[in-house]
Amino acid sequence: MTTIPHDAMLCAGCSALSWHTEDGKHLWGRNLDFNRLAEGTMVTFFPTGTIYRIFGTEDPSGTQEIRRTARYAAAGMGLYPTSGIAILYEGINSQGLMGGQLYYRTLAHYSAHCRPGTTPIQPPFLVYHLLAQCATVEEVVQVLRKELTLVDRPFWGTVPPLHWTFSDRTGESIVVEPDEDGLRIHRSTIGVMTNSPDYRWHRLNLLNYAGIRDLDHDGLCICGDSLAQCFSGSGAQGLPGDWSSPARFVRLALLKEHCLPGKDEASGIAAMLHLFQSAAFPLGMVRVSQPGHMTEQDSGVVPFDYTVYTSIMCAESLRYYWTTYENQRVQCIDLHHLSNRDQPVQFPLGREPDFLYLTGN
Repeated sequence: MTTIPHDAMLCAGCSALSWHTEDGKHLWGRNLDFNRLAEGTMVTFFPTGTIYRIFGTEDPSGTQEIRRTARYAAAGMGLYPTSGIAILYEGINSQGLMGGQLYYRTLAHYSAHCRPGTTPIQPPFLVYHLLAQCATVEEVVQVLRKELTLVDRPFWGTVPPLHWTFSDRTGESIVVEPDEDGLRIHRSTIGVMTNSPDYRWHRLNLLNYAGIRDLDHDGLCICGDSLAQCFSGSGAQGLPGDWSSPARFVRLALLKEHCLPGKDEASGIAAMLHLFQSAAFPLGMVRVSQPGHMTEQDSGVVPFDYTVYTSIMCAESLRYYWTTYENQRVQCIDLHHLSNRDQPVQFPLGREPDFLYLTGN
């Protein structure tokens, strides 16, 4: 196993969450928190039959076929810089499988050599490959265990430290982490993930916040003096409010536990956006000490991490929703409406502010 070199340690933060609605819809989404976005990043649709690579150039051994044909259509945020290079940071496929990648700084370990009987894949290609080939979380688990080896070969000059999370119509959410002792797949998680440390650490850390509740405290009697309650929110005292990975994990876990889900898809998306806003990075509050490895695709670099965009998808309707930092209007595409396309289609993020004016003629 190989540790990712220091110059590839990108300082990004991200948050992912699975949820549900009262009428049985399954939702999954994420904040992408970074100091830039790769040039050409758009909401991208890849149809069934797309031919793509799982290795950026050629397999160095020359013994593996690194091209695949997509069994399922998929859409999400990503890149299509040239024919055969298909990258999604997160997305949903036509079977309702949803998932994406988050940064796993200092802890990601990839194999130097391919396991016998498996095919090498570079980490940036994993999300789209699994969405293109798998219908369920269970299939994702089997493909990862039996068919693939994540290898430490650079793409665009770097090997990004990543871990992944996936969810489907069953409601199960998994976390996939390439640890020093091998690829670890956490089944039936609580449906929350941020960045390093690993999922086991975050899960255990929740015990530090066992006293937080959704009910206000009535007041306080101390040293013979009684203090009446004079503000709301006392039950949540101690909930961490910074933008570190542990704090965001705790906040999202407790919000998911206590917040009311939407009655249907529309209200569920609206409610879930509020949860993500609680973990979003305001531009200017998270100054990065290291900008990370710069590639030829990078543009719009600023000295701060911020929530570049938020995306949420629904396993049943096959819709992909998103907002950007600059434009909080919810935008959406629907895989059903794109199913007749036989070529990839890209949609701009729409990052210009968009207001609904009610005072005009």
